[in-house]
Amino acid sequence: MNLERVRAGALLGSLVALAVVGCAIGTTTTMGSGDPVADRQRLMKNVGANWAEIQSKVKAGNAEAVAVNAEVLSLHAQRITSYFPEGSLSDKSKAKPDIWQKWPEFKAAAKNLENRAGTLRDQAIAKDAAAVTTTVATFGRDACGTCHTPFRVPPPQQPAAPRS
Repeated sequence: MNLERVRAGALLGSLVALAVVGCAIGTTTTMGSGDPVADRQRLMKNVGANWAEIQSKVKAGNAEAVAVNAEVLSLHAQRITSYFPEGSLSDKSKAKPDIWQKWPEFKAAAKNLENRAGTLRDQAIAKDAAAVTTTVATFGRDACGTCHTPFRVPPPQQPAAPRS
């Protein structure tokens, strides 16, 4: 089995899981572990995995293939705020309390991610490789960064290697 088929199968599985979760949101049944921090970390890891695939596909010259990954990002973005119930902080959380103090801005950042991912999806569907490449070049800063910069504790900096 080649790598592309494995990736396609994993992506299809992710989309099926999203559909199941999306259907469940409208009902009284809740899905997830019941731990909002663990659930949102799992969601964000999936966002990161899809973003890594987008970058790999663009680097490989397969811009139109990013449409499915961009769609997943857009769908995840629609759900982000539901994974941040007020006060859901723990020692494992990297969320800043500013999320709840500036809730409208946080919601706007999630909506921005949804919109930018939708734009990327549409560019890929239109087979506009130049537009996809341009969007990907600024996506991290203009989509992910609008939330991570103000609302996420930055990862610790690695100490510089000593020079010899």
